[in-house]
Amino acid sequence: MNELWTQHGKVRAREADGVLEVVVDGLTTQAKYYKPLIYEFFRKAWRGSRPSWGDFSVEIGMEYVGEPPWLDLDNLAKALLDAIKGYAFHDDAQVARLLVERRPGERERITILVRKLS
Repeated sequence: MNELWTQHGKVRAREADGVLEVVVDGLTTQAKYYKPLIYEFFRKAWRGSRPSWGDFSVEIGMEYVGEPPWLDLDNLAKALLDAIKGYAFHDDAQVARLLVERRPGERERITILVRKLS
């Protein structure tokens, strides 16, 4: 994936080889914080592909430094899926495969990978 990033504030995204990659810098324990942040990015800055129908695979990774934050991954997934709905796909019912994981990383961030399933 060497496509150029589109950035707006703490959110950046790129598309390549049928994969939409969205990265949010920083972490908070409030899952509801992410929905307006990502929604604003797509509304103001994103000029990539439009949503499509069909089944999708979504991988969400929460990277942290030090102690893992107290954040329910199911709440995080719901907020992020709501935020990208209408941009990556029409409805989150189209998500046929969902992986959400918390892992140590070099910096605190959220990564979302969206792939259309064949």
